Amino acid sequence: SGKENIFGSALSAPSPAKVQKVAVAGATGRTGSLVVEELMNRGVNVVAMVRDLEKAKEILPSSSDECSITVKKCDLSSENDICSAVEGCDAAIWCATGFSDAPGANIIAQLQKMFGIMTPRRSIDAMGVSYLANAFLSREKEVNGEEDNLAKVVMLSSAGVTRPRWSDEKKEMFAGCADIPIVRLNPFGILDVKADSEEKLRQSNVNYSIFR
Repeated sequence: SGKENIFGSALSAPSPAKVQKVAVAGATGRTGSLVVEELMNRGVNVVAMVRDLEKAKEILPSSSDECSITVKKCDLSSENDICSAVEGCDAAIWCATGFSDAPGANIIAQLQKMFGIMTPRRSIDAMGVSYLANAFLSREKEVNGEEDNLAKVVMLSSAGVTRPRWSDEKKEMFAGCADIPIVRLNPFGILDVKADSEEKLRQSNVNYSIFR
């Protein structure tokens, strides 16, 4: 089964020799853009997976002498788009969240999106994280005769993803943790979506890390 690294102790720390190119899903978001910047500061080549190419031009840095950035338009609800985008990458970092707006959605689905009536199965997390894991699963191999135990997929999740499912007794016991806006409101069920996506990543058998 895949190995998990939440606190940086279970898996090897990456080195430039092993990790030369990393794909970032949601690269133009608040977190994703910072991840791209940090990777490039460390001399790592980046493939930025974005929805809006114009926004990417405004937000993302340019290639430098030390490293390059390649911007690819990518529908994160499309397995083909994801597999194509991460081709040649050593790892990927999932910084995206939201819901699919794939072309061709029927009018009912569009109205549901407009009014915030969405189901977890349509979230890009629920679909994209699994697609990303599958894209790397077949690539895990031995390096120099030793098992390559670097995380291939890093998922940026969210704090409190398990708290909506706590029992009433546990919520009462840890009221300060359970009775906070993000847990109490859980907009569009996003915490449940993140929790389910985490579990899909765990079950994928790819080496991974989850950060909350």
